[in-house]
Amino acid sequence: MDNQINIPKPIKKFTKEHPLQELLKFAAIAILIVIPIRIFIAQPFIVNGNSMVPTFQDGNYLIVDEISYRFEEPERGDVIIFRYPNDPSKFFIKRVIGLPSETIRIDGSKVFIKNEKTPDGEELYEPYVVYPSENHMEVKLTDDQYFVMGDNRSQSSDSRTWGPMPKKFLVGQAFIRLLPFSELGYLPGSIKP
Repeated sequence: MDNQINIPKPIKKFTKEHPLQELLKFAAIAILIVIPIRIFIAQPFIVNGNSMVPTFQDGNYLIVDEISYRFEEPERGDVIIFRYPNDPSKFFIKRVIGLPSETIRIDGSKVFIKNEKTPDGEELYEPYVVYPSENHMEVKLTDDQYFVMGDNRSQSSDSRTWGPMPKKFLVGQAFIRLLPFSELGYLPGSIKP
Protein backbone atom coordinates (compact mmCIF):
# COMPACT_ATOMS: atom_id res chain seq x y z
CA MET A 1 0.00 0.00 0.00
CA ASP A 2 1.30 3.29 -1.01
CA ASN A 3 1.24 5.87 1.74
CA GLN A 4 0.75 9.36 0.53
CA ILE A 5 1.05 12.36 2.63
CA ASN A 6 -0.87 15.44 1.66
CA ILE A 7 1.13 18.47 2.46
CA PRO A 8 -1.14 21.48 2.91
CA LYS A 9 -0.43 24.51 0.82
CA PRO A 10 1.12 27.32 2.74
CA ILE A 11 -1.45 29.69 4.18
CA LYS A 12 -1.08 33.24 3.02
CA LYS A 13 -0.64 35.55 5.88
CA PHE A 14 -3.14 38.37 6.12
CA THR A 15 -1.18 41.53 6.41
CA LYS A 16 -2.92 44.25 8.26
CA GLU A 17 -2.59 47.72 6.79
CA HIS A 18 -0.88 50.37 8.75
CA PRO A 19 -3.45 52.41 10.73
CA LEU A 20 -2.40 55.59 8.92
CA GLN A 21 -3.02 53.93 5.56
CA GLU A 22 -6.47 52.77 6.72
CA LEU A 23 -7.27 56.28 7.92
CA LEU A 24 -6.22 57.79 4.60
CA LYS A 25 -8.43 55.35 2.66
CA PHE A 26 -11.38 56.12 4.94
CA ALA A 27 -10.81 59.88 4.54
CA ALA A 28 -10.63 59.56 0.75
CA ILE A 29 -13.92 57.64 0.62
CA ALA A 30 -15.60 60.16 2.96
CA ILE A 31 -14.40 63.06 0.82
CA LEU A 32 -15.68 61.41 -2.36
CA ILE A 33 -19.10 61.08 -0.76
CA VAL A 34 -19.36 64.33 1.23
CA ILE A 35 -17.99 66.89 -1.24
CA PRO A 36 -20.51 66.22 -4.05
CA ILE A 37 -23.35 66.30 -1.51
CA ARG A 38 -22.05 69.57 -0.07
CA ILE A 39 -21.58 71.19 -3.50
CA PHE A 40 -24.70 69.99 -5.31
CA ILE A 41 -27.32 68.86 -2.79
CA ALA A 42 -27.16 70.47 0.67
CA GLN A 43 -24.89 72.56 2.82
CA PRO A 44 -24.93 74.05 6.31
CA PHE A 45 -25.70 77.72 6.91
CA ILE A 46 -25.52 79.73 10.13
CA VAL A 47 -27.81 82.76 10.39
CA ASN A 48 -25.82 85.90 11.08
CA GLY A 49 -27.74 89.01 12.08
CA ASN A 50 -31.28 90.04 12.94
CA SER A 51 -32.84 90.68 9.53
CA MET A 52 -35.13 87.63 9.79
CA VAL A 53 -36.23 88.01 13.43
CA PRO A 54 -38.55 86.55 14.75
CA THR A 55 -38.49 83.73 12.17
CA PHE A 56 -34.74 83.14 12.52
CA GLN A 57 -32.42 84.28 15.27
CA ASP A 58 -28.72 85.05 15.05
CA GLY A 59 -26.87 81.73 15.33
CA ASN A 60 -29.63 79.43 14.04
CA TYR A 61 -28.05 76.48 12.22
CA LEU A 62 -29.76 75.50 8.96
CA ILE A 63 -29.34 72.92 6.23
CA VAL A 64 -29.86 74.48 2.80
CA ASP A 65 -31.51 72.44 0.02
CA GLU A 66 -29.51 73.30 -3.11
CA ILE A 67 -31.18 70.89 -5.51
CA SER A 68 -34.95 71.63 -5.46
CA TYR A 69 -34.67 74.96 -7.27
CA ARG A 70 -32.93 73.24 -10.15
CA PHE A 71 -36.26 71.54 -10.90
CA GLU A 72 -38.81 74.06 -9.65
CA GLU A 73 -39.04 77.80 -9.14
CA PRO A 74 -39.07 79.54 -5.76
CA GLU A 75 -42.53 80.50 -4.56
CA ARG A 76 -43.71 83.55 -2.70
CA GLY A 77 -43.15 82.99 1.02
CA ASP A 78 -40.13 80.69 0.60
CA VAL A 79 -37.12 81.48 2.77
CA ILE A 80 -34.10 81.40 0.49
CA ILE A 81 -30.33 81.68 0.77
CA PHE A 82 -28.52 83.53 -2.00
CA ARG A 83 -25.29 85.29 -2.80
CA TYR A 84 -25.48 89.02 -2.15
CA PRO A 85 -25.60 90.60 -5.65
CA ASN A 86 -23.22 93.44 -4.69
CA ASP A 87 -20.64 91.05 -3.15
CA PRO A 88 -21.15 87.39 -4.17
CA SER A 89 -18.71 86.21 -1.50
CA LYS A 90 -21.43 86.95 1.10
CA PHE A 91 -24.58 84.89 1.66
CA PHE A 92 -27.95 86.38 2.66
CA ILE A 93 -31.16 84.80 3.94
CA LYS A 94 -34.45 86.51 3.03
CA ARG A 95 -38.07 85.76 2.16
CA VAL A 96 -39.33 85.73 -1.44
CA ILE A 97 -41.88 88.53 -1.79
CA GLY A 98 -42.04 89.21 -5.54
CA LEU A 99 -41.75 86.71 -8.39
CA PRO A 100 -40.36 87.25 -11.91
CA SER A 101 -42.34 89.68 -14.11
CA GLU A 102 -44.43 91.00 -11.18
CA THR A 103 -44.69 94.57 -9.95
CA ILE A 104 -44.12 95.17 -6.25
CA ARG A 105 -45.58 98.28 -4.65
CA ILE A 106 -44.77 99.18 -1.06
CA ASP A 107 -47.00 101.76 0.56
CA GLY A 108 -45.91 102.37 4.16
CA SER A 109 -45.76 98.95 5.80
CA LYS A 110 -48.09 97.29 3.27
CA VAL A 111 -46.84 95.33 0.24
CA PHE A 112 -48.95 94.95 -2.91
CA ILE A 113 -48.37 92.48 -5.74
CA LYS A 114 -49.43 93.13 -9.34
CA ASN A 115 -49.37 90.27 -11.84
CA GLU A 116 -51.61 88.63 -14.47
CA LYS A 117 -54.01 87.33 -11.78
CA THR A 118 -54.19 90.63 -9.90
CA PRO A 119 -53.63 93.43 -12.43
CA ASP A 120 -54.87 96.08 -9.97
CA GLY A 121 -52.63 94.77 -7.20
CA GLU A 122 -53.42 92.72 -4.12
CA GLU A 123 -52.10 93.27 -0.61
CA LEU A 124 -49.72 90.57 0.52
CA TYR A 125 -50.65 88.74 3.73
CA GLU A 126 -47.51 88.79 5.91
CA PRO A 127 -48.11 87.28 9.37
CA TYR A 128 -44.34 86.81 9.82
CA VAL A 129 -43.63 90.57 9.96
CA VAL A 130 -43.50 91.72 13.58
CA TYR A 131 -41.21 94.72 13.09
CA PRO A 132 -42.49 96.67 10.05
CA SER A 133 -40.89 99.72 8.48
CA GLU A 134 -42.24 102.56 6.39
CA ASN A 135 -41.27 102.58 2.71
CA HIS A 136 -42.78 103.90 -0.49
CA MET A 137 -41.66 102.41 -3.78
CA GLU A 138 -42.71 100.47 -6.86
CA VAL A 139 -40.50 97.98 -8.69
CA LYS A 140 -41.19 96.04 -11.90
CA LEU A 141 -39.27 92.74 -11.98
CA THR A 142 -37.82 91.20 -15.12
CA ASP A 143 -38.34 87.52 -15.96
CA ASP A 144 -35.23 86.46 -13.98
CA GLN A 145 -35.54 88.61 -10.85
CA TYR A 146 -36.99 88.14 -7.37
CA PHE A 147 -37.90 90.76 -4.79
CA VAL A 148 -36.70 89.59 -1.38
CA MET A 149 -37.17 91.10 2.06
CA GLY A 150 -36.21 90.27 5.62
CA ASP A 151 -38.98 89.59 8.12
CA ASN A 152 -37.50 92.21 10.45
CA ARG A 153 -38.20 95.05 8.02
CA SER A 154 -36.65 97.77 10.17
CA GLN A 155 -33.26 95.99 10.31
CA SER A 156 -32.99 94.32 6.92
CA SER A 157 -30.82 95.19 3.94
CA ASP A 158 -32.83 93.71 1.10
CA SER A 159 -34.38 94.45 -2.31
CA ARG A 160 -35.73 97.74 -0.99
CA THR A 161 -32.11 98.92 -0.61
CA TRP A 162 -30.05 97.19 -3.31
CA GLY A 163 -32.73 96.18 -5.80
CA PRO A 164 -34.12 92.88 -7.11
CA MET A 165 -32.15 89.67 -6.73
CA PRO A 166 -31.18 88.05 -10.06
CA LYS A 167 -31.95 84.32 -10.19
CA LYS A 168 -28.30 83.47 -10.91
CA PHE A 169 -27.43 84.31 -7.26
CA LEU A 170 -29.94 81.83 -5.80
CA VAL A 171 -28.27 79.11 -3.69
CA GLY A 172 -31.22 77.25 -2.20
CA GLN A 173 -34.03 77.05 0.28
CA ALA A 174 -33.90 76.85 4.08
CA PHE A 175 -34.66 73.12 4.33
CA ILE A 176 -34.08 72.09 7.95
CA ARG A 177 -33.41 74.08 11.10
CA LEU A 178 -31.09 71.98 13.27
CA LEU A 179 -30.26 74.44 16.03
CA PRO A 180 -31.57 75.37 18.44
CA PHE A 181 -33.01 71.89 19.02
CA SER A 182 -36.15 73.42 20.52
CA GLU A 183 -36.95 74.86 17.05
CA LEU A 184 -35.92 71.84 14.97
CA GLY A 185 -38.06 71.79 11.85
CA TYR A 186 -38.57 71.12 8.15
CA LEU A 187 -38.88 74.11 5.75
CA PRO A 188 -38.60 76.54 8.66
CA GLY A 189 -40.30 79.87 8.13
CA SER A 190 -41.93 79.03 4.78
CA ILE A 191 -45.42 80.37 4.40
CA LYS A 192 -47.43 79.87 1.23
CA PRO A 193 -49.91 82.71 0.72
